[in-house]
Amino acid sequence: MSKIKTVCVYCGSGPGTDPRFTEAAVALGKTLAENGVRLVYGGGSLGLMGSVATSVLDHGGTVTGIIPDFLKLRENALKRVQEMIVTPDMHERKRLMFEHSDAFVALPGGIGTLEELVEQLTWQQLGRHSKPILIANIANFWEPLLGLLTHMRSTQFIRPTLAIEILKAERVEDILPRLQAAADKASEETKQLAPEVARRL
Repeated sequence: MSKIKTVCVYCGSGPGTDPRFTEAAVALGKTLAENGVRLVYGGGSLGLMGSVATSVLDHGGTVTGIIPDFLKLRENALKRVQEMIVTPDMHERKRLMFEHSDAFVALPGGIGTLEELVEQLTWQQLGRHSKPILIANIANFWEPLLGLLTHMRSTQFIRPTLAIEILKAERVEDILPRLQAAADKASEETKQLAPEVARRL
């Protein structure tokens, strides 16, 4: 069993229009803390980012924030976190978020959230990692993206031979169990690969 110890959460630096978005961020933070899972996130104190991180901390959990230097003031870096890593640019931020995490969750967010999520899906499709990726489809927020991905498959721009394993959850309580099940499955599959192939993942 491959135990998930850290989860990277991508989400908006604003709260959005639906109070269910913030409620989900707070509930996810509580769940992570209660299960001893460290949060890795973008380092800000505003919007859903601030809500999930503050909730983890308020419930006794641990947080790693990773923020580029130029966003420290704009996104009001959260000073309470146990670890804050300041990077020179966005590329380094995303690389470190990947390296520090066992799995990824996308809560509602904007273009930045979408870009981070799609980059992980791209790396997975190209065989660069097998870490679980989950879309938290709170209040059906991600339905347009899920529809687009289905369209890409039906038009064969996502070819049948390309493995994209997107997990989905409408309820916060389903997120960690689905991530853990996917991590266990990936661990079993990696054991069955030739050693030189497994090392490249």
